[in-house]
Amino acid sequence: MEAGAASPQVDIVMKVVFAGPSLFGVEHAQAGLEFRPPVRQGDILVAIEDGATHIGIIDGVFGFAPSIWHKEILYALSKGVVVMGSSSMGALRAAECQQFGMIPIGRIANAYVSGELDDDAAVALTMAPREFGYMPFVEPLVDVWPSIEAVVAAGGVTAEEGEAIRLSAEHMYFEERTVEAMIATALPPNRFSDALKAYMQFRVSQKSLDALELLAALRAAGGEPARSSGWNFHASPFWRRASELRLTVHSRDSC
Repeated sequence: MEAGAASPQVDIVMKVVFAGPSLFGVEHAQAGLEFRPPVRQGDILVAIEDGATHIGIIDGVFGFAPSIWHKEILYALSKGVVVMGSSSMGALRAAECQQFGMIPIGRIANAYVSGELDDDAAVALTMAPREFGYMPFVEPLVDVWPSIEAVVAAGGVTAEEGEAIRLSAEHMYFEERTVEAMIATALPPNRFSDALKAYMQFRVSQKSLDALELLAALRAAGGEPARSSGWNFHASPFWRRASELRLTVHSRDSC
């Protein structure tokens, strides 16, 4: 290169993943990805400011803190950021924002896209704080359903018992839906121990499977920007105020 000549421009790819309970206890490679806590309002803006070119949304918060705003996702897409979603909050937002360019990954997200799933409570759960790795405290319905199929197929419970457990789980408030509670409610005491053992042995976490699928898709994604043809991002007065205030809580103590 001649003296004084400009250096060739190098495109920097930064892939950010927002995850928590869906990856609890799951072995996965972290190389090439930057992992951040479950997403909440304002976090996508911060990621974009940090230089994110690809964003994967797996888990997010709700209730005690504002959930990730659809407008943030649209803003990211309008900037050419590739945004994928799976498993939990990511699956919900991917179904809601697919027509604008967000990419649904996995069985759960695509079930919301197709209309097979239409209740966001099916992915809801409570979790431990960051210090305990966002361990899930309860069983989400999207994991209950395949788990029951697996344990019935393996002969751990009968088809009738599996149906009773399913109904028990579906009638529980999500914060109370532990594996122990849904089995104890559905089956007689003399079947509790064996049924619980069988459920845990053959349990299927669809959330985790979909999360791993997202990680693989994110790693494989090239440097091509997201396409947002057919629509324009509208920076409303409320958006401008909100983005300037950076509506996010950086302390994760309550997560």
